[in-house]
Amino acid sequence: MAYLWIKAFHVIAVISWMAGMLYLPRLFVYHCEAQKGSIQSETFKIMERRLLKAIINPAMIATWVLGLILIWQGGWITSGWLHAKILLVLILSGVHGFLSKTVKVFAADANVRPAKFYRMLNEVPTVLMVGIVILVIVKPF
Repeated sequence: MAYLWIKAFHVIAVISWMAGMLYLPRLFVYHCEAQKGSIQSETFKIMERRLLKAIINPAMIATWVLGLILIWQGGWITSGWLHAKILLVLILSGVHGFLSKTVKVFAADANVRPAKFYRMLNEVPTVLMVGIVILVIVKPF
């Protein structure tokens, strides 16, 4: 029974993490279009920081902790699909790190990338999520 509760909270954490990972790059797109120092730009800085600190970071930590507990309790450690999933989650965590750094870049008014870059970056978490879900549900190997 505990396994199912942990699994439920893991899924909730993943949904929260992905919501933030999909929304933050979209905020960057809009932030690119705002004049530096404007009220809009300052508002985006607050939104980006709060999203990262209040939702994305805690959700990622919960996802990892609960996921590792599930691996241990479920005895999945030798499963090939799990190894592939962990690789994709590590890449997603790297994207998370990049987004965290980018929040600091925008906070310092030091962004040099165009909005198009962030529009393309916005698709990366989606592609990783699709791969992760397929691996978990289908368990192809």
